[in-house]
Amino acid sequence: MIKLGIIFGGRSGEHEVSLMSAVSVLKTLNRNKFEPVTIGITKSGQWLYYEGEPCYIEDGSWEKTAVPFEIGHLKETIDFAFPVLHGPYGEDGTIQGLFEMLDVPYAGCGVLASAVAMDKAIAKELFAYNGLPVCKHVLILSETLKFGSDEAECIMPEVIDAIEKQMPYPLFVKPANMGSSVGISKAKDRASLAAAMIQAAKFDRRLLVEEGLDCREVETAIVGNHDIEVAVVGEILPSAEFYDYTAKYLDGGKSRLCIPANLPQKLCNRIRDIAAQAYRALDCTGYARIDFFLEKSTGKVYINEINTIPGFTKYSMFPLLFRESGTPYSRIIERIVDYGYERYYAKNNR
Repeated sequence: MIKLGIIFGGRSGEHEVSLMSAVSVLKTLNRNKFEPVTIGITKSGQWLYYEGEPCYIEDGSWEKTAVPFEIGHLKETIDFAFPVLHGPYGEDGTIQGLFEMLDVPYAGCGVLASAVAMDKAIAKELFAYNGLPVCKHVLILSETLKFGSDEAECIMPEVIDAIEKQMPYPLFVKPANMGSSVGISKAKDRASLAAAMIQAAKFDRRLLVEEGLDCREVETAIVGNHDIEVAVVGEILPSAEFYDYTAKYLDGGKSRLCIPANLPQKLCNRIRDIAAQAYRALDCTGYARIDFFLEKSTGKVYINEINTIPGFTKYSMFPLLFRESGTPYSRIIERIVDYGYERYYAKNNR
């Protein structure tokens, strides 16, 4: 029996999404193979050991009965760490570095791949360097923005001027280091671009401004280390203008996932091939979800990002893609653990 540490919560803006993912994992876990050890991290960063029912995790009430947990005791408490921490301080290489220091095998990508994939601007540069198609974009640092009491005067005019010279409206503005569509806004003119940058800067000092493509949003998923398996391609049919946080998690399932996507097989094969190249370019291991834009007018494929700890909720694409590919939810968790052990043993037995 493997003592599987389900680590959830965290300090990021995706705290609530992590709670939902943790509940889904706990409900699906093969209890004949795994003994779950639930360790939550509060929004303030406190580690807590929780022994209650999973149903109290999603609404946050788990914290009332949890007790403080010493991080230094992690190795003697669990056999394997399975973080379901989305966003900063969980998906960005920080907790992966902690696991490495504590000599605890863990699920998913290592420090390097996690950190690089988390920063969308750096990831796009690496994708482009490896010849993979990315949409037009520009990186803006929040230090170049001038904040004041009047939001209309918060953005230096030259910043907007430079963006407008490179790309036409509409534009999308997002924090470079955030996921679950947190902090993303669509800008249709100069005023809304300024407001979008102010919003994104609440979550990160690195802001990514991208051209607004008229596109379909498609995704695939990968498991494996050196030898990988790429799932089928799925399409998102958002309930909103774009697949924002509300459309992902709070619309009661109005957004639809079309799995497999209604696309020609040749195009699906190209998407899956680009996904595999991107996965290897960032040195990903374990598992990930890879997101794409498919431009409607031209049929061009653009890789958007790699999510190294994708959502595991009942609405999440990652487990659904592999279910369509023939691997049920419980089995995909087992495989992810196996890949984590494989990478751990390979690293420690050279």
